[in-house]
Amino acid sequence: MDVKGILIIIGGNEDKGINTREQDHLEFVEESVLARVVKESGGIEANIVIIPTASRIPEEVSSNYIDSFGQIGCKNLAVADIRNRDESEDEENIKLIEQADCILFSGGSQSKIVHKIGGSTIHKILLERFEKENIVIAGTSAGAMCMSKEMITGGGGKEFFNKGAVSMGEGLGFIPHLIIDSHFIRRGRFGRLAEATARFTNLIGIGLAEDTGLVVKNCNSFEIVGTGMVIIFDASELSFNNQASTKVGHPMTIANLKTHVLANGYHFDILKREIRVVPVTKTAKQESQSL
Repeated sequence: MDVKGILIIIGGNEDKGINTREQDHLEFVEESVLARVVKESGGIEANIVIIPTASRIPEEVSSNYIDSFGQIGCKNLAVADIRNRDESEDEENIKLIEQADCILFSGGSQSKIVHKIGGSTIHKILLERFEKENIVIAGTSAGAMCMSKEMITGGGGKEFFNKGAVSMGEGLGFIPHLIIDSHFIRRGRFGRLAEATARFTNLIGIGLAEDTGLVVKNCNSFEIVGTGMVIIFDASELSFNNQASTKVGHPMTIANLKTHVLANGYHFDILKREIRVVPVTKTAKQESQSL
C-alpha cells in the first residue's frame, strides 16, 4: 500500500508544554511529539485542524491544543467541532478538511469518532487526500486507535487474559495492518491487545505508552517518537492459539507471541515485520548530547 499521506499515532497524554519551566518549554518546542506533528505538516505556517469529536469536553480540549500549537509557533489553527453526524456534512467543516495540511483527532471515545465521522463526506475526503496528497493525519489516544481498520472499542482486565476481554469494531481504516492500543503501560492493557492479535493473527498489535507515538510513512514502516516505549505484538508465528475454541470469560493460552519493545528513534518495517536498528554510533552521539 503506497500512499502519500503521513499518520502520526500517539498513545495519549502527550506533552503539551503547559506549566513547564523555561528549559522544559524549549525542549517541548523543539522535541515534543506535537513539534514532530508540526514539522511533518510543513512547519509553523501549516493549516492545522483539531477535531475534538471523541471528547466529552471538546471546548476545553480544543483550547488546550490551540495553546500548545501556539507555543510551538503555529499561526493557522482551526477547530472542526463535529458533535453529530450532520456536522460531518457541514460545508464549513468540509472546507476546513479540504484545506488542512494536518488533521488532529483528540482523545476520548474512539467509537464516537467512527459513529459521527465514519463513512461521511469528511471521512471520504480524508481517505482520498491521505492516499494522494502529503497530508498529516494525527491522533492521540482514541484518535490514534480509530486509525486502524480493526479497532479496539473497549475492554479491560489488567490481571486477566480471558476471552472477551477486548471488544472490536470497524475503525476509519487509514492503516489496515495494525491494531492500536493507547495508554498501554499505565492502564495495563496487555491482555486485551494480546487477545486482539490472537483473533487477528495477520495484524500487528501496537501498544503505545503515553507521550509516545508512531510516525507512519507509506503505510509500510514507522518511526518511534516521544518519551516512552512502544510494545509490538506479532502473532504471525504462534505455535499454539486456543482463542477460537475457548469459551468467553475463560482463560486463553497462546504460545510463541513475538514481542518487541522499541524506544524513540527506532524504526519498524510493517511489511517485513522487522526492526530497523539505530547504529550504535548514532545512539552514542544522541546520548552524549543529552548529558
